[in-house]
Amino acid sequence: MGVNLKDLLIRKETSFKELNNKVLAVDSFNMLYQFLTTIRTADGTPLMDSKGNVTSHLIGLFSRTTSFLQKGLNPVFVFDGEKPELKTKELERRRSAKEEARVKYKIAVKKKDIEGMKKYAGRFSYLSKEMVEQAKELVKLLGLPVVQAPSEGEAQAAQLVKNNDAWAVVSQDYDSLLYGTERLVQNLSIAGRRKKVGKLAYHTVKPMLIKLSENLNNLKIDNEKLIVLSMLVGTDYNPGGVKGIGPKNALKLVQKHDDFDELFKEAKWDENCDVPWTDIFYLFKKMPVTSKYRIKFGQPDKEGLIKFLVKGHDFSLDRVNNALEPIIKINKAKSQKSLGDF
Repeated sequence: MGVNLKDLLIRKETSFKELNNKVLAVDSFNMLYQFLTTIRTADGTPLMDSKGNVTSHLIGLFSRTTSFLQKGLNPVFVFDGEKPELKTKELERRRSAKEEARVKYKIAVKKKDIEGMKKYAGRFSYLSKEMVEQAKELVKLLGLPVVQAPSEGEAQAAQLVKNNDAWAVVSQDYDSLLYGTERLVQNLSIAGRRKKVGKLAYHTVKPMLIKLSENLNNLKIDNEKLIVLSMLVGTDYNPGGVKGIGPKNALKLVQKHDDFDELFKEAKWDENCDVPWTDIFYLFKKMPVTSKYRIKFGQPDKEGLIKFLVKGHDFSLDRVNNALEPIIKINKAKSQKSLGDF
């Protein structure tokens, strides 16, 4: 779910050309869920191989990642670790919503309601441990770095940016801004010509860049107040936030108060939330991250990818070869240029 700051933030169009040769820390779980929910058959069934294994996440990951590489991007994939205990309520809410969607999907199946099946099928998508390990294997076979976060992936991705090991975080959610990333890129995994939901028309989705310092200056607040603002609106640790307080009212409150105790008292936090505000605030401030990672880019393992994707999951050999050929050429050209410079 994340926090919804869209109505308050300045978002500017960017392009693959502007992102060329930049290292980007990808919120992997966020991206994989996108693929699981959108890459499906007409009735909402996920794509599978001949053994009955779901492959939607692998199809999306291979297709998008090779596209990134062909455009000169350098993605680093950051994976979530242990979920904070405070996230229990949100995870329970998500499980409940998934079960409700599953029931509605079964009803649609009985009625042979294709639109209903498609509508509800993606809503109970589940990213299993096996799928996560498959995604990590695919990323490594493509010659790309994998970073394992001790806890929230977005916090770790933001840390890569703060350490100057990445230029920006890639995610549809805004949470990495709360963890201090200076730049956030959205829409990267869905950029391009997209069909409008329920219509025959199409629209173009473009990558968007959000700069933290620009937005803090515009909102006239600092990063701590951005965290507080988000808490009032609602985060994964206090879903729904404070009743009756939307983004604009939350902004007025954080602009008005420097004393957070007074702010949360006026907002009637204790009447709306059963967790002390300090618990959530300092979770954002002190989310566990690690510096034990290695950012190294290599050549795709063509034979390994063919074994994993073609022999293991029924991918088309031509499709894999066609995706890898330009990447291998680009990498060889870079290598030759580096040797020439030396």
